[in-house]
Amino acid sequence: MELSRKKRLSSLLFVVLVLLAALFLVPILIVFLNSFKTKFSIMGSPFKLPTKETFAGFENYVSGVKSAGIAGAFGRSLFITVLSVLVLALLTSMTAWYLVRVKSAVSRLLYNTFLFSMIVPFQMVMYTMTFVVTKLKFNNPVGIIFVYLGFGAGLSVFMLSGFVKSIPLELEEAAEIDGCNPVQKFFMIVFPILKPTAITVTILNAMWIWNDYLLPYLILGTGNKTLPVAIQIAMQGAYGAVNWGGFMAMLVLAILPIIVFYLFCQRYIIEGVIAGAVKG
Repeated sequence: MELSRKKRLSSLLFVVLVLLAALFLVPILIVFLNSFKTKFSIMGSPFKLPTKETFAGFENYVSGVKSAGIAGAFGRSLFITVLSVLVLALLTSMTAWYLVRVKSAVSRLLYNTFLFSMIVPFQMVMYTMTFVVTKLKFNNPVGIIFVYLGFGAGLSVFMLSGFVKSIPLELEEAAEIDGCNPVQKFFMIVFPILKPTAITVTILNAMWIWNDYLLPYLILGTGNKTLPVAIQIAMQGAYGAVNWGGFMAMLVLAILPIIVFYLFCQRYIIEGVIAGAVKG
């Protein structure tokens, strides 16, 4: 009787999860289908499959690439994303290790400050942040890396701290007896053990930074456009007209790299989240 009830609950949970997956995947499918349709057919029947009359082939992709200047924007987004996630993974792992191992009022205050930063909405600080970043001359592709470090440090430190607590202190003490200094202890003992959670932090931050629109738009403006900003600006026509075909095609090209990246690394996300939650 109990086994039958568990099977019914499992079946119900499976159906709910399938429906939720469909809810998230349907918009992506609609964008993909509309990227092969003509502009007026998208506006008139966005939810219908392409037909012989409405099928535009790869014309939207060609026009989108030409108008969006996607090559430069893609390279800029790649540069910012890669360097930002590397800096985040390295510096926040060092910070988490320090905050866990050093028991003091200052370390507790710093840790709580990182936690507090996770609950502050970006909209609350975006105007003052833009003013300060401009004054510091960080409104360029290199400077925005440090801005992402500030916004992403809270969650990263929180996840990594939970895992650091599970690392036996005896390992570090043994390394210290063997003559390792703090830097050697971190890179030779602690950081290799942190690999699952560090990879998870890298993946989550990569998806966030690659898809981010508002922060690059506020800081970099239209002079150093990232991929989302370039697509949005390039697809705007005169008098508010939108090239919907090219817009859909560019959205597909923009999300393809991050989808492939996620599918390749999803097992690391699951392992890292579980490790950080259970072991912490």
